[in-house]
Amino acid sequence: MGLPLDTASLLDSLTRMVGPRATTARGVLEQHGRSEAYHASRPPDVVVFPETTQEVAEIVRLCARVGMPIVPFGAGTSLEGNAAALSGGLCFDFARMNRVLKVHDKDMDVVVQPGITRKQLNAQLRDTGLFFPIDPGADASIGGMSSTRASGTMAVRYGTMKDNVMALEVVLADGRIIRTGGRARKSSAGYDLTRLFVGAEGTLGVITEITLKLHPWPQAISSAVCSFPTLHDAVETAISIIQSGIPVARVELLDDVMMRGINGYAKLGYREAPTLFFEFHGTDAGVGEQAEFAEAIAADHGGQGFQWARAAEDRTRLWHARDNTLYAGMSLKPGARAMITDVCVPISQLAECLVETRADVEASGLVGPIVGHVGDGNFHMLILIDPDNADEVARAKGVHSRMVARAIAMEGTCTGEHGIGAGKIAFLQDEHGDAVDVMRSLKAALDPAGLMNPGKIFTPAKEMRS
Repeated sequence: MGLPLDTASLLDSLTRMVGPRATTARGVLEQHGRSEAYHASRPPDVVVFPETTQEVAEIVRLCARVGMPIVPFGAGTSLEGNAAALSGGLCFDFARMNRVLKVHDKDMDVVVQPGITRKQLNAQLRDTGLFFPIDPGADASIGGMSSTRASGTMAVRYGTMKDNVMALEVVLADGRIIRTGGRARKSSAGYDLTRLFVGAEGTLGVITEITLKLHPWPQAISSAVCSFPTLHDAVETAISIIQSGIPVARVELLDDVMMRGINGYAKLGYREAPTLFFEFHGTDAGVGEQAEFAEAIAADHGGQGFQWARAAEDRTRLWHARDNTLYAGMSLKPGARAMITDVCVPISQLAECLVETRADVEASGLVGPIVGHVGDGNFHMLILIDPDNADEVARAKGVHSRMVARAIAMEGTCTGEHGIGAGKIAFLQDEHGDAVDVMRSLKAALDPAGLMNPGKIFTPAKEMRS
């Protein structure tokens, strides 16, 4: 017989299993109900800090017997309510599963537990001459980055999580432990289950181990910054650089509103105009040549004040502005919350999408600084609102909806890297149509009771019918 659906009884069983690593302390629950998202806090009923895959599997089987929802939690940096416990239940916090299990330096791959963050991983890889390049901005956990199919500033050169995850260990909803692949660089053996779980946001299973591709540290790195008369000029420069075949590692856009926030927040003296930040990886000769080509293209589009930096301390100073965008943007309206959203479009459509979005937010009367990974057509907006002001919230939701509709109409996507979570469910049907029913079928096959991170990505079919 299974336990009754009762948190006290479940906690008793968990305490016997893992001791004080299972808790219902109010402060801990509240911490695990919120993230960087603007969505309301939704705490779980109990938080467990597992240490092994076997513990995770045993606890999942226990939850399956009593019908307890399960929500994986990494670093809490998600932006669409991806880890909020919408139905309560049990939250797995993977802070204790944060080890590098094996580095295969000759094969350039690494096996890690889900709780390790990207900065912790790269610190431990420092002596190998290798690094993991995916940088979503926040020091996110590798498990969370895998679950949301994260990318970030260097995706234009190194790809996203889907390109760099080679294999996973996953605990399914019934407690089975599976592996989705091996360390071979290619395989045509069966369905690609790795790609199925990467981006599933914990709705199909709990990731307990990840095998990642690594990359050699470049011999040389150079960075550059340049401002432009208009947003269109800046975007056209980025497009021209990509289409010219210059192997840029990062090309980031900050609009004039964000640059104003940066100057005020970080006490910098940049021109308050649309600005591109570049980074080039390669040989000593190669990065110099790449920067020169980029400077020439920028000049053709009205670029001004091109600054080039190669020394590490100079590059850090130059990138300081880009690294402070979240809090710098929020400083433009003290006390406000940021409705942070992103879209991604084919790069040929990027200038039109960005310019129209900028005009829309200005017409709304709201403050909405923009920052973009424009090398791959992805950009973000921070729409600053007073969450207690119904009119501002309504206007912000209107800007958000039109931004997404614009991107989808341009054959883009409603989210380039944040995931759907709870915040973008309404847009998934617009983007994928009948394919959403196929997603529901996969969910039903792997999680028939609907216990894995319920309420995320799409509305279950049974709720659609009711």
